[in-house]
Amino acid sequence: MKLFFRNLAIVTGTVVALVACGNGTVNPTAKTSAAPTAAASAPDTKSAAADVRVKLNYLLGEHIILASKATGAALGGRNDEFAAYGDLLGKNGTDIGDMIGSVYGDAAKAQFNQIWSAHDGFFVDYTKAVATNDAAAKTKAVNNLTTQYIPQFSDFIAGATGLPKDVVTQLTTMHVQQTAAIVDAQAAKDWPTAYKNIRLAYAHMRMIGDPVANAIVAKNASKIAGDSKNKGVDLRVTVNQALQEHLYLATFATNAALGGRSEEFKAAGDALNANGTDIGALLGSVYGQDAQAKFNSIWSAHNGFFVDYTVAVSKKDMAGKDAAVKNLTTVYVPQFSDFVAGATGLPKDTVAGLTAMHVTTTAAVVDAQGAKDAAGAATKDRAAAQHMPMLADPLAAGIVAKFPAKFQG
Repeated sequence: MKLFFRNLAIVTGTVVALVACGNGTVNPTAKTSAAPTAAASAPDTKSAAADVRVKLNYLLGEHIILASKATGAALGGRNDEFAAYGDLLGKNGTDIGDMIGSVYGDAAKAQFNQIWSAHDGFFVDYTKAVATNDAAAKTKAVNNLTTQYIPQFSDFIAGATGLPKDVVTQLTTMHVQQTAAIVDAQAAKDWPTAYKNIRLAYAHMRMIGDPVANAIVAKNASKIAGDSKNKGVDLRVTVNQALQEHLYLATFATNAALGGRSEEFKAAGDALNANGTDIGALLGSVYGQDAQAKFNSIWSAHNGFFVDYTVAVSKKDMAGKDAAVKNLTTVYVPQFSDFVAGATGLPKDTVAGLTAMHVTTTAAVVDAQGAKDAAGAATKDRAAAQHMPMLADPLAAGIVAKFPAKFQG
């Protein structure tokens, strides 16, 4: 444990050094790759059609994360945590079913729920078989997934949307394979591979979510108004996915840290940093490299302050907790709010309020993890992730509104 916390201290020191490089007022638009074009009209990112695409991608991404948290807990012998995330996984499935039902009716909703629930159960079977080295049970679970779930789900989606069945089958098969690869790596305690696979599987869910959502909108245009495919909606989906992934990778990392699983913590932390770099690159593609570098320093620092907070929770160090909260609220929140307000034209107090809520909701997850309140931690984890669209949606809309010409066509 001493070595573990020494490594945490190294991470913290690195990110604090990054933020120390620039604590002044942020001006991300000082050098941009293109100036705003007043004559261009911004594409609509807030239509009902856009909402369908964003929400479906959000729920599908959440599905793979919750499944990975459940299987990781099961394989690690953390039974209360497995039960808590298994329960959330079921709720996520019914939320997707509700989306289906809102468009296609109760019969379709019931059919979807049966197929989806069965596939969750088959993955539980697979996880148990891997944990017990039961080759026959593993083969049976794979057979159920490939001969029952994949054709049933593909038939359902193709019939509902008009997408080619072979395309849906291919995408669904990849989901099954990628999820199994996560479980295999978790069981082998190959944490770098496990988190690489989690990120790959998470990104793949959008390959399902985008075509399915767009096809649903196209087939039901009379009751779902708007354009789900414009570049502004592309950005909204991307920002939502990136921030959702950030939150869940952060809580993967804090959970591993508080559980003393140092190798897993490092792998989760590396994945978290890679996610932050991806967000920075996204912003840099719009605002330029100076803004990207500034964002990266602010974002890296806020990850480090949460490491400080987690260490303090593990040690029951109230002074350490207070110092971490102070850094988050007096350093990170103002810096990030200045950055986003300057980049988008959004009101700074609005951004500050949303950012402060991100800090509060994430800290609540860490507190529950530290108290070994598995059910509370899981519930707060999902609640904190569900807050991220409140930040992502206005951020994306503000970027599109400020640079409408970049999002035409």
